[in-house]
Amino acid sequence: MTAVTTARPLTERPSPLTPRGTVWAALRLHRTPLRIWCALVAVTAAGMLWAYVLGADAVREWSHSVASCATDVACVDTLTLDGPTYAPSTVEFYDLVTGLATSAVVYLPYLVAAWAGATLVARDLESGTSALAWTQSVTPARWLAAQLAVPAALITAGTTLLVLLHRLMWTGGRDILGEDWYSADVFRANGPVALGYALCALAVGALAGLLVRRTLPALGLALAVTAAVGILGDLYRVSLWPSLTVTGAAASNLPADAAPLEHGVVLTSGERIGNNLACVDNDTATDLTRCMSKNGISDLWATYHPSSHFWPLQLTESAILVTVTALVVFLTFRVLKRRTA
Repeated sequence: MTAVTTARPLTERPSPLTPRGTVWAALRLHRTPLRIWCALVAVTAAGMLWAYVLGADAVREWSHSVASCATDVACVDTLTLDGPTYAPSTVEFYDLVTGLATSAVVYLPYLVAAWAGATLVARDLESGTSALAWTQSVTPARWLAAQLAVPAALITAGTTLLVLLHRLMWTGGRDILGEDWYSADVFRANGPVALGYALCALAVGALAGLLVRRTLPALGLALAVTAAVGILGDLYRVSLWPSLTVTGAAASNLPADAAPLEHGVVLTSGERIGNNLACVDNDTATDLTRCMSKNGISDLWATYHPSSHFWPLQLTESAILVTVTALVVFLTFRVLKRRTA
């Protein structure tokens, strides 16, 4: 007789894309913040897409209507139902969406810092979850690496998407948004600086949680340090790249998209005075000469950043933020090693 054999099913191997080990544990433990993060990115992205595809055209159409019927009394009456600055709901909604979208990208680091400081590390240490993980063949360094790497990947993906969409929205509606490229919020939201601040906030929050080991104090410390980094960035940003200096007529009429830093004059006595706007914005060379002669000025000077300095400033500030982030991460691992040795 021939024996009948039953083939054993092959053991199914998990997909290499399926998260396992500490990565799976980090995703599982922080699934609620992950869902909130995805919802925030989705809502903000949808708002910016609407502003770019539909909102900007609606605002331009309304502005064109106002300009085309400026001399038509009946038309003007219709457009000024609530006063001379009346705007339809679509225009108001466009302003609201673009303003909130910019704020979402700019203030994202503070949310990341609060979450990282209060939840990512401090709560795990306070509740003993980390100690439990360390007893399951997971070293403290490996645990911390997973706690940082998983949110860093998600923050990088989401922030990059938001920055790209914000830049698309801003360039598409630059003529109606009324914000210059060097405006603090617009500058942050339009380039890699936004990602640099978010990752720096993640590292700062993790270090705060490890140092304080209590949820609320870690949250406060992370927010305070992140706010200080942001303030320093806004204060010293213009000094990160050499500015241009012009004299004479060029100093009195800088390019429309220039970021002015300082205007000054040189008196006939040779004295150089900064922060002086005398004879600025004269229409003709004759007017400029007359104004300078009247005020005892021999020359004008001004320093500014042209729009071409946007990327050098962005990349320089981003490099500084990456360096700070790396140092904070290194310090975090050193503190963890000393406390678990």
